[in-house]
Amino acid sequence: MLHFDDIAFGPIFSRRLGASLGVNILPSKGKLCNFDCIYCECGWNRDSVGDKVFPKTEDVRRALSAKLKSCADAGTQIDSITFSGNGEPTLNPDFPEIVDVTLELRDRYYPDAKVSVLSNATMVARQDVFAALRKVDNPILKLDAPDDAGVRAVNRPSGHYSVEETVCSLERFNGDFVLQTMFLKSPEYDSSAEKYLRQWTDIVRRLKPREIMVYTIDRETPQKDLQKFSAAQMEELVRPLVEEGFMVQIRG
Repeated sequence: MLHFDDIAFGPIFSRRLGASLGVNILPSKGKLCNFDCIYCECGWNRDSVGDKVFPKTEDVRRALSAKLKSCADAGTQIDSITFSGNGEPTLNPDFPEIVDVTLELRDRYYPDAKVSVLSNATMVARQDVFAALRKVDNPILKLDAPDDAGVRAVNRPSGHYSVEETVCSLERFNGDFVLQTMFLKSPEYDSSAEKYLRQWTDIVRRLKPREIMVYTIDRETPQKDLQKFSAAQMEELVRPLVEEGFMVQIRG
């Protein structure tokens, strides 16, 4: 499974973001997340080595500044500075301050690059996290299933989770965010099932995100009986939204 030992890593080519410089503000050993997604490239939470030390704001400043300067000196292309890494980035208590530092360094070294955050949206109800996500260019927020049973089957959240509460939190963006959804089939869940597809489409219409990222399995998954969708299949599934004028990015 994939793990990131460094705070700043890459850039690597992203299907969604181009030349992406990764920022891991989670513990460097293992995985720390309040989801335990059946498709997660970082593996199961239970297999983490147990490191719970978050990088501090100044740790991120030093590592990211050095990496951006090195890339700039080498003429390396960077399209996005992307918070991803070993779990859910908004769990870092310093997340709002780290966003400010990242924006400052982006403006200094790569003013044309976007700052992106890949998040499961569980912390959006917190005002400081919401305010930080409003500052970045691409708040990319996950909603893989449209009801609580589907989320339990696909994302396996720890503690309380409610789709309706999450959707209410996402409504605060007034559409100025990117909605990200994984399409897959498992014995317990099928993204293309009429019930789930209709509910998900209704949520999209309610939230009116500026862009929708629909993608499918691309790497090794901890649960082994999953099936991916082809790009053509996903295009057909989201066709009604495209015809209504939604911008949908599909990555098979």
